Amino acid sequence: MRDSTLNLIAISVFSFTMLSLLGPMLSLSPAVPAVAAAGLLGLATLDQLGLEGRMGNIVVDWAAWTSAEHRQRVLRHEAGHFLVASLLEIPVVGYTLNTWEAWKQGLPGQGGVVFDTAALEQTFAQGQIPATMVDRYCRVWMAGIAAEQITYGDAQGGFDDRQKFAQLWQQMDRPAAEAQLKQRWAVLQAKTLLQANQAAFEQLVEAMDQRQPVAVCQQIIQQHGTRAEAA
Repeated sequence: MRDSTLNLIAISVFSFTMLSLLGPMLSLSPAVPAVAAAGLLGLATLDQLGLEGRMGNIVVDWAAWTSAEHRQRVLRHEAGHFLVASLLEIPVVGYTLNTWEAWKQGLPGQGGVVFDTAALEQTFAQGQIPATMVDRYCRVWMAGIAAEQITYGDAQGGFDDRQKFAQLWQQMDRPAAEAQLKQRWAVLQAKTLLQANQAAFEQLVEAMDQRQPVAVCQQIIQQHGTRAEAA
């Protein structure tokens, strides 16, 4: 998350340095780029220490959102999570598509589908997680990657999803070598679910693009008679 802010700082400092070098040719006072650079660094420090890098992420999201392909990737990634979670009966309580939307809703991170994880947390508290529950959540976490791969042949998102998967695997004290196999299995299973319910998926993408409420998105899924047994 914070790498985006650091990259912006590096680009801006380079720009201000070039501006200070070219300033005399442009009849620009050296104080102008110096003050601007100091202000930028102050904002960046506030962003890192007080806002967890969100200002940088908002700027990056805004720039990326001008790309139609990026918007579609995000929509399809999140719709993949939403659809597979619904098929596997994991409640969806909300979604956002970028850092700004997440911030406005008081949610952490850069946006995404928010699940009700009470059942998973309860099993953690009891000290034992059923294998069927592990499989369900693994498929949901890998569904965004699967959705991108179906359309584009690769996935640019999914870093946070893989982290959640890795955290679960670590908490279960399972061998790391098994994690890669389980991830590949989960991606393939999620692809099967998405491809078996392609019509519902496409309409869900359109609904989420319009920021339709969760209840409306769930109605779309139900109207298509979606099938979870495909996985």
